[in-house]
Amino acid sequence: MDTLVPQPTLAGQLDALAGWRRALERQSADLLRFMQEHDVADEACERQIEALRERLDTDRLCVAFVAEFSRGKSELINAIFFADTGRRILPATPGRTTMCPVELGHDPATPPVLALLPIDTRLEAQSLNDLRGKADAWTRIRLDPSSPDRLADALTEVMRTKAVTVDVARSLGFWDDKQPEDNPPQIAEGLVEVPAWRHAAINYPHPLLKRGLVILDTPGLNAIGAEPELTLSLLPAAHAVVFILGADTGVTKSDLAVWRDHLGGQSMVRFVVLNKIDTLADPLLTAETIEAQIQQQVQSTATTLEIEPARVFPLSARLGLAGRIEGDASQLTASRLPELEDALATQLLPRRREVIQALVSDTAQAVEQQATRRLSDQRRQIAEQMLELRGLRGKSSGKVSLMLERVDAESREFERCTERLMALRAVHTKMLRDQLLGLASDALRDEVAQMQDEASATLFNLGARKAFLALCNRLRIRITKARERGQEIHDMLQASFRQLNADYGFALSLSRLPSLERTDRELDLIERSYVQYLGLSHALRLAEPRFMEQFRRMLLSKLRMAFENASGDIELWHKSASNQVDSQLRERRRAFKRRREGLERIQGAAGELDSRIADLEGQDQRLQQLAARVREQLAELRQAAQGDGSDAVDIPIPAHLGSRSATG
Repeated sequence: MDTLVPQPTLAGQLDALAGWRRALERQSADLLRFMQEHDVADEACERQIEALRERLDTDRLCVAFVAEFSRGKSELINAIFFADTGRRILPATPGRTTMCPVELGHDPATPPVLALLPIDTRLEAQSLNDLRGKADAWTRIRLDPSSPDRLADALTEVMRTKAVTVDVARSLGFWDDKQPEDNPPQIAEGLVEVPAWRHAAINYPHPLLKRGLVILDTPGLNAIGAEPELTLSLLPAAHAVVFILGADTGVTKSDLAVWRDHLGGQSMVRFVVLNKIDTLADPLLTAETIEAQIQQQVQSTATTLEIEPARVFPLSARLGLAGRIEGDASQLTASRLPELEDALATQLLPRRREVIQALVSDTAQAVEQQATRRLSDQRRQIAEQMLELRGLRGKSSGKVSLMLERVDAESREFERCTERLMALRAVHTKMLRDQLLGLASDALRDEVAQMQDEASATLFNLGARKAFLALCNRLRIRITKARERGQEIHDMLQASFRQLNADYGFALSLSRLPSLERTDRELDLIERSYVQYLGLSHALRLAEPRFMEQFRRMLLSKLRMAFENASGDIELWHKSASNQVDSQLRERRRAFKRRREGLERIQGAAGELDSRIADLEGQDQRLQQLAARVREQLAELRQAAQGDGSDAVDIPIPAHLGSRSATG
């Protein structure tokens, strides 16, 4: 039997990505600490770096595995992520296994646990997102990561079902009189089998989950369609989806329904798996004939789903899992599993890296502008003092007294700017309040309520699609108005700063306005994700008050998150401008105080003049060094962000998590 040696795989590249993020987070922390210790960063600058650190620390990569029942989805997850345990962890027996959506992730603040939300919560008005923060709504089972057998036994709970009447099944969303072929099996007269749980969340300290991977394991069409939050929130939020089909069956009617209704219009990266190619083995056929059948199935699948054949991966999850557990390179090669892993790594991870690179670059640019402006202003004030003091060489004490009077006069004149600054702040605050008003939660609630009123005014809520699209257009107008008001504020501040600089010696300048492009993208994604559930094909569901109420709650939650992000970006920009004024005001006052104290020392001791000039020269040199060091650290941060993270991993991943190549 060929043995296996570790080779780079999805597991290894995920680990490298996480190590790269950790390295960037450490460098950001070092930068912030350095700038705070040397009084280089103002409050807005600190907030920007802290926001970057938080994003780097909490960044998650979500991959959703979607399939109808009995396609081998859980076996595929086991083969890719859990072969190191030496056995199957997720239930992967014939028939229906995963009965509810399962999220696998890691939160270091929470012990290993399986959290289960009862299916009866679907009868309540609260959405899944609302229930996440309510501990008493969930059933919890502690997990033992040290024992694969006990861990696997505990996770079989996601398979549990319960018997309910047809009426209850209908109210839960599992029974449709119009489509009896999709209904769950009847186990007795008037009773049907439905999942016991609405949602499951597994907190497990797996190495890859620790590094920010989140796996979303979804059940079949019946369960997907019954849970609005899964289709409207969880799936659209995934960064990639792996859609699993049976190699022996190809695209069935129910498979096609899942693809068209829930995945075909998504903007996420999509991969299609033709699983169970090992079942095509036939002793009466040649290997070439079997391969031709597989390739024909690949081409047929790609044509039916309207995707490139390169996005379709024939494989055997069962052989892949067995090959890794047994250390058999020939089995792993025959499974073709590494080809899917390579595609996930090469097509998905670079996109995450690009997002982080752009975030680091934007933050570094903003921080460099603010730090340079702050240090340049301090150097300018020192240069003015040195010019003034050098002019005192060989002058009498009377000249020094005149200079003291001049400093006092300039200080009094400068303090007159406070009235203008207060007036500017009042105007600025009012304009900011007006700009944010259109993005506030109250405005969103009113807009969604208007959409709901317009939809309910039609039979079976058939006007919901039109009302929803009208809502999206109104929200885009709000974003546009926020941009326009932001530009008005920018122009007002620009003119005021220019005048203050000329009249009082400030060095005020403005950074680039927030573009709100991220809000545009988020709104586009919400529109694409939600609009497909508001057509004629969902007329009966639209007529259900429970569905429409959950739809409203989830829509409002998603919109609130997007608009709060926009408001946060706007407020941060305004805070930066306001803090800049406060910072330079303090610096100017300190400069007047230092000038007076220096002149008083010079007046009292003839030798103080040269000493004071030397002191100022030393301060100027120190500021130059600080500016150079900040630029150097920011350059190092940018350079690290452009790297691939290969040198950043400080916690090696276990060798058995990687794929292996054959050796003699």
